[in-house]
Amino acid sequence: MMKGKSVMSSETRVTGKHQVVEEVAGTSDPDIRAAIITVSDKGFAGTREDRSGPALVEALKGKALVNRTAIVPDEIEEIKALLVELCDCGEYDVIFTTGGTGFAPRDVTPEATMAVIDRHTPGITEAIRQASLQITQRAMLSRATAGIRKATLIVNLPGSPKGAVESIGVFLPVMAHAVETLRGDTYECGRK
Repeated sequence: MMKGKSVMSSETRVTGKHQVVEEVAGTSDPDIRAAIITVSDKGFAGTREDRSGPALVEALKGKALVNRTAIVPDEIEEIKALLVELCDCGEYDVIFTTGGTGFAPRDVTPEATMAVIDRHTPGITEAIRQASLQITQRAMLSRATAGIRKATLIVNLPGSPKGAVESIGVFLPVMAHAVETLRGDTYECGRK
């Protein structure tokens, strides 16, 4: 692929218990490899259009190469299985989940994430909540978490398109440095 060339292709298929939409979006310039998982019973069943996943793909254009998206139901074992699959294949630097982070009985994305990570990274979601509180008091109701499995960072985001895009916007300024550090390309976090 030529540097900077915009590519968009998409294929939806059901594999096992989750829908997979493999796509290449944005430009080929960024070398950060990302996946987006939408966690939604209604989205998985096809009774509600997934708007958060595509909104995140758009927000990452020019910043990361999103080459995998998927929609899973709010089932902890299915979320865990997909997170493990994506992290362990070594093809993704960052996985963003959207949905399942609130108080509803079936909101289990943080529990699934915590069950599969090796190291917790609380600063990411603390910063997102702090910034989000400037927009809405409901941000304090988020149970989103973030962590590292092997060399992949997992970040939980809200399920609403607006909340997901606002939240990823808080993380984007440090995403490249986070990925460089995970890859072992840099060890210094202090500014000069």
